Amino acid sequence: MSRGRQLSLIEAGPRGAPAYELRARLHGGDDLELQVWQVPSPASPHLKAPLRVAGLRGRNLALVEPRVARLLKGTGVRLGGLPLGDERRSPLDEGTALNLGLLFRTLAPMRSRDKMRACAEGVVAMAPEEAAYWLGMAMHRKNPRRVLAALRLLVVEA
Repeated sequence: MSRGRQLSLIEAGPRGAPAYELRARLHGGDDLELQVWQVPSPASPHLKAPLRVAGLRGRNLALVEPRVARLLKGTGVRLGGLPLGDERRSPLDEGTALNLGLLFRTLAPMRSRDKMRACAEGVVAMAPEEAAYWLGMAMHRKNPRRVLAALRLLVVEA
């Protein structure tokens, strides 16, 4: 009887996964803003309202926009044709959302272009499980800045 119960849980699949969305807004010219949000779903009953995971805008986003576009292309999200001032919401799968969230959180405070490129390469190359670990640490630890500083150090030095 427990074996049948296990099979039904395994077959549940993506319905049991948290739900994420990408919010894109064009503020003007080349000023694009991307944000990853976790939205309430049966897998996250503690969420009563959407939770912002991370966001990136301006010069830092422009530096990694081709990488982000490549990640989003696989999920079917297109950034082109966005009207000025409007917000476009697109659903994201969990792996892409975690990778983008970690990428955005890691790059947001950085200024050195060379180090930003190295961090972006390292984060994009991470396995989804590793990205989930680091993003969880960055979101739920007492000192998330220390976690992100350690990640930057590991990725740039590696």
